[in-house]
Amino acid sequence: MKVAFLGTPKIAAQVLENLIGSVYQPKLVITGQDQHSGRSLALKANAVKLVAEKHNIAISYKMSDIDNNFDLAILIAYGKMIPDNVLRIPKFGFLNIHPSLLPKYRGPSPITAPILSGDKITGVSLIVLDSELDHGPIIAQKEVVISPADTHDSLEIKLANLGTNLLLETLPQYLAQNVTPQAQDHDLATYTQKITKESGKIDINNPPKKETLDKMIRAYFPWPTVWFESGAKKFKLLPENKIQPEGKRPMTIKEFLNGYPSYKSKLENLFQK
Repeated sequence: MKVAFLGTPKIAAQVLENLIGSVYQPKLVITGQDQHSGRSLALKANAVKLVAEKHNIAISYKMSDIDNNFDLAILIAYGKMIPDNVLRIPKFGFLNIHPSLLPKYRGPSPITAPILSGDKITGVSLIVLDSELDHGPIIAQKEVVISPADTHDSLEIKLANLGTNLLLETLPQYLAQNVTPQAQDHDLATYTQKITKESGKIDINNPPKKETLDKMIRAYFPWPTVWFESGAKKFKLLPENKIQPEGKRPMTIKEFLNGYPSYKSKLENLFQK
């Protein structure tokens, strides 16, 4: 099989890494270009590009590099819509691993959304990609439990591995045309919103309820985190009841109050509400 792989962030990098050594190891990776990052604004490669470089897989930034020699394209978290003329190029089309149980949680933040909603179950969907957002027919799905300790980071790893396993289990039957994709019930579709830095900002003087705050801390870790401003300072609230002043290491609440005793009443307000 000549396979192309499209993706950009960490979850896609984990799936790509999992495919290495399989009969579906990609011959070409299409991903986002290097981005300026950090205070120095140095160019930084994304997670998928780093995996591709490590395994000497050809890298492109252009969808037009998928030609008629490709049998299959696998996509996860690529971040761009694929036009119809490109979707028709590979013999077996484009398969999308989406980290939710579609049609629930279409869109850009399907891992964050179920944690914020307090869901107990999420999962992955393997779909035939079409030109609409997370809209194509479903080939297979698999569920996973969201534990009370799961953060976006830990759930992302679970879903990447679950998605790879589902893909590898399903592909032989799909390629043999022994699987009939089932249309989604579009009336049940729900959509997620793009997460920004401001998504995690709270008012220290009027914080969310404790249960809501816990879900936010887990859903927004490691980015954008839950954070607040006090005076000219910024503070991050992290899992395991830790707090991180800007420019400092994460601390336990006790450690933090030893260095910042004036914040005792604010933290009591935060965690007791």
